[in-house]
Amino acid sequence: MKKLIKNGTIVTDSQVFRADLLIEDGKIRLIGENLDTNDAEVIDAAGKYVFPGGVDVHTHMDLQAGKYRAVDDFYDGTVAAACGGTTTIVDHMAFGPKGCSLWHQVEEYHRIADGKAVIDYGFHGVIQHVNDTVLKEMGEIAAQEGITSFKVYTTYDFMIKDDGLYQVLKQAKEDGIVIAVHCENDGVINHLRHEYIENGCTEPKYHPLSRPAGCEAEAIDRMIHLAAMAGDAPLYIVHLSSKEGLLEVMKARKAHQANLAVETCTQYLTLTDDMYQDPREGLKAIMSPPLRRKEDNEALWAALRDDLLDTVATDHCPFNYQVEKQAGANDFTACPNGAPGVEERFRVMYSEGVAKGRISLTQFVKYLCTNPARMYGLYPQKGTLLPGSDADIVIFDPQKSRILTHDDMHSAVDYTCYEGMKVQGDIDLVMQRGNVIVKDNQFLGKRGDGRYLKRGKGIIAE
Repeated sequence: MKKLIKNGTIVTDSQVFRADLLIEDGKIRLIGENLDTNDAEVIDAAGKYVFPGGVDVHTHMDLQAGKYRAVDDFYDGTVAAACGGTTTIVDHMAFGPKGCSLWHQVEEYHRIADGKAVIDYGFHGVIQHVNDTVLKEMGEIAAQEGITSFKVYTTYDFMIKDDGLYQVLKQAKEDGIVIAVHCENDGVINHLRHEYIENGCTEPKYHPLSRPAGCEAEAIDRMIHLAAMAGDAPLYIVHLSSKEGLLEVMKARKAHQANLAVETCTQYLTLTDDMYQDPREGLKAIMSPPLRRKEDNEALWAALRDDLLDTVATDHCPFNYQVEKQAGANDFTACPNGAPGVEERFRVMYSEGVAKGRISLTQFVKYLCTNPARMYGLYPQKGTLLPGSDADIVIFDPQKSRILTHDDMHSAVDYTCYEGMKVQGDIDLVMQRGNVIVKDNQFLGKRGDGRYLKRGKGIIAE
């Protein structure tokens, strides 16, 4: 059945205008004034914004992290995403067994995701060692699976050293693949963590001290230079958290380095390291990189305002506070890294960004919808409102407000870092390919309705 959204204010990454929007066969068919059709279901959006569905390109559903597994699988996690206005995710794969091929995790992630996800989804591959076979598999997987991005880490057990990073970047340049990088200096972090624990400094407040912003900045600078040496290979910096790291990005922007994109996350714009001061509750916010200071928040907002960053994601990686997070009760280094956020992003970013005048409506759409789709080969199918695009739509009421609380959320996790935050604006309904899957915070979709997305080249890899 056709659907007609009437009287709304349509927002794209470049325009804000009053118009009607006609949906047919899961696609946007027409956008214009005073559209009329007798055989369409009419949805009145008067006084409300009509946004593209959110695209979150940094989630960790069903992630196995050492001894612990994220508590959201691809059903629970995508229900939470949908209820938060996100209609597409690109999920970062966990590490596989030591020495495994790149195909191992591709097959594993199809096993754990297919038939469960309620919104459309894709995967980022993961590289945990480098040899000729791995380099060959990158292009094969991109061609056959539409997995046109791979992640590498400069820390953790399967970190890639500089020679391997350079080889991966050169291959990515040749194949048109985006390399996403978790940037932290492994040697300094491990030295500091060991030093704090040896001296009995075991509380959560030592977590940010053990991963200082300089560790992020050094690794960002190193990756930018490696990418440049590899012929301006397509480089995507994930979860930028600090002013120091931002300064390295700004240097690269000033030098006009090509094929560079940078992501920050909701938490690094709105939360601070004050959360770690509580010796128990602080475990909820243990993530890497850690939360920073207020001045880091402000620097990142200014960078968004000035279009120096490209996307806002979540790094959604939930572990229950009452269960898995308690592993860090007597040693912060034993606490699994990660926090929830996929459901909170849309509301928090509108309230703290648009409603407070830090970013514009068009920037909101650009960072949460359009640019993520562009970076990772999903545009214009996803992330925008254009004739021919998928009818993934959020109708948003800027006059409503709500208090964020875990009791109103849909993730399987037992807390939110945004508990008690008052947000201005709220989601009325969410559509996926023209079907209403959320209304008034109630999930109406079905398990398995999400489609796997074979992605093309991202714009930073073209």
